[in-house]
Amino acid sequence: MHLQGNVTINAPRKQVWDYLTDPNKVSECAPGVESVEIVEPGKSFRGIAAIGFGSVKARFVGDVEFVELVAPDRAKLKAHGTAPGSATDVLSEMLLSDAPGGATMLNWTADITIVGQLASLAARLMGTVSQKLTGAFFDCVRKKIEAGQPAAAAPAAAAPTGSAPTGAAPNAAAPAAGDGGVAAGTPTGTSA
Repeated sequence: MHLQGNVTINAPRKQVWDYLTDPNKVSECAPGVESVEIVEPGKSFRGIAAIGFGSVKARFVGDVEFVELVAPDRAKLKAHGTAPGSATDVLSEMLLSDAPGGATMLNWTADITIVGQLASLAARLMGTVSQKLTGAFFDCVRKKIEAGQPAAAAPAAAAPTGSAPTGAAPNAAAPAAGDGGVAAGTPTGTSA
């Protein structure tokens, strides 16, 4: 499944970059993350995450590698994770650009595939659950980064744009954002 979206974060691009390329900070917002271990600073890390799709639960152990870092503009990563009877592969990219008022626009894409038992048992739930997980993730990231700003420097949050994912295949799932009714400041995404 291919997903994409954007979110405006009321902070300078370097601050957003520093947060999003720090696995320990990002893991604070990633739903289900149990642990993160830096394997090679600035290059790769390993994580454990428990994800549930309805009554179907899985605990993934995954390796993540930054395959491209162009500070503070662009990052690309790939990941591979396994759970008993299932596996996942991820290719994700983020592009940062300046937005009005000293804010940063984060545009992101993710291609995520889940195969095996989890995909066959929970295929119908993956889109909805992925939307909620990604919405919660980007909302948390935005809030944590903006909380690091001096109070006078953080203007009101802008609502991100996009639409919900569609076309989940039985062997594919990925985080998306939003849950149909999007509140101001809640990121959204699209899939193709």
